[in-house]
Amino acid sequence: MLVFEKSRPGRGTSVLPPCEVETVTLPKKDRREKKLHLPELSEGELGRHYSELAKKSHGVNDGFYPLGSCTMKYNPRIDEETANLPGFTEIHPLQPEETAQGCLKVLKFSETYLCEITGMDRMTFQPAAGAHGEFTGLLLIKTYHESRNDTKRTKIIVPDSAHGTNPASAAMAGYSVVSVPSGPDGCVNLEKLREAAGEDVAGLMLTNPNTVGLFDKNILEITKIIHECGGLCYYDGANLNAVMGTVRPGDMGFDVIHLNLHKTFATPHGGGGPGSGPVGCKQFLAEFLPSKLVEGEEVLTFRKPASSIGEMKSFYGNFQVVVKALTYILTLGREGIPEASRNAVLNANYMMFKLKDLYDMAYDQVCMHEFVMSLASLKKETGVSAMDIAKGLLDHGIHPPTMYFPLIVDEALMVEPTETESRETLDDAIEVFRSLYELARLNPESLHEAPVTTPVSRLDEVTAARHPVLRYRFEESL
Repeated sequence: MLVFEKSRPGRGTSVLPPCEVETVTLPKKDRREKKLHLPELSEGELGRHYSELAKKSHGVNDGFYPLGSCTMKYNPRIDEETANLPGFTEIHPLQPEETAQGCLKVLKFSETYLCEITGMDRMTFQPAAGAHGEFTGLLLIKTYHESRNDTKRTKIIVPDSAHGTNPASAAMAGYSVVSVPSGPDGCVNLEKLREAAGEDVAGLMLTNPNTVGLFDKNILEITKIIHECGGLCYYDGANLNAVMGTVRPGDMGFDVIHLNLHKTFATPHGGGGPGSGPVGCKQFLAEFLPSKLVEGEEVLTFRKPASSIGEMKSFYGNFQVVVKALTYILTLGREGIPEASRNAVLNANYMMFKLKDLYDMAYDQVCMHEFVMSLASLKKETGVSAMDIAKGLLDHGIHPPTMYFPLIVDEALMVEPTETESRETLDDAIEVFRSLYELARLNPESLHEAPVTTPVSRLDEVTAARHPVLRYRFEESL
């Protein structure tokens, strides 16, 4: 039931002190013509309403959350506490720089540490999310070529296993997209890449490890091919959680990178946002970065690069997300950052090994932080699809993994058990996956109806997608 449906006229709670300033009545032309609909509830009823909603949601604080490609991992509470310090919450973006030196230091330290982790030279924190970072990075590439009057470069190469935002971002930046297929091993087909590389290529967008959870063994050859044709290499940092502290994209040959602080560096993801998608680059691209960059030693100040692409967002990005990420980095330190990535890789391989005797692995080899299963044969034999298994997981208190992605794997389920999960949790999840497989063999019809224990049973997803109800209709009498 919605809060508006629980509302009763005259209910409320006195939580605000009496108004101490003069009440001003707006001119009639500035007033609402209809009464503003606000719910009227007592404090107790309001508290129960939100507690009820919390019980109906599922997050990493409720149970296993193996959502692939999104790194839904635990967010340490110390990160939240640091970001809530008055010195970070009670500032204003327009106040004088000399009065916000601590905040400038946060940006400078974060840039220093993240550049060390990624192998880049400079970084901007303006982009608000990963796709926003992709667009920013592509504008850097475009501006670089234009600064050299190299306007013939109109194409961006994107592997067929890429995140869907990659080709979309390239198109938004004004490029045409060239898709390069993967080989049988799940990695980039080098021959097809060489065929696509030419004088009209502005750059390559690549995730490594890639979307099927594999570290491309030919990564140095891949970036070499692009550089030899005059293009630049862009690193999609969505999967950095698998390699942070162990190998640096800058050492692989990448020139530009975006990070997802709201994934890799333990700040809230998705509905817990906002996000932050900082963009790092090598020194030769730094003059094109968005403003403002932090400069100075004793006294810090902002500087706008001479050939800046302009503002990507108001002011300095989602600053408090950066505070949380910096806290995470400082807490883990030089030893903890690579340990986190190694544990993520260990957990993924552990689960994959324990399931591959039943489920078909799309690529049966050592994976990185995530692995992809194909349920194509199970569906052919029993009629139980990847969607059915995913819905069945809900009845066991497990959030479904990514479904039907990457597109190069039929009936795909992508599982990412992050480093924050214990072996006991993984064992429980493995047992659930195995029991669902057996249920698919013995009673496939039951999985077509799953979930049956959740607040909402299986939805008509086609109707929900095509005819969503997004607005509550109030009674005219109100």
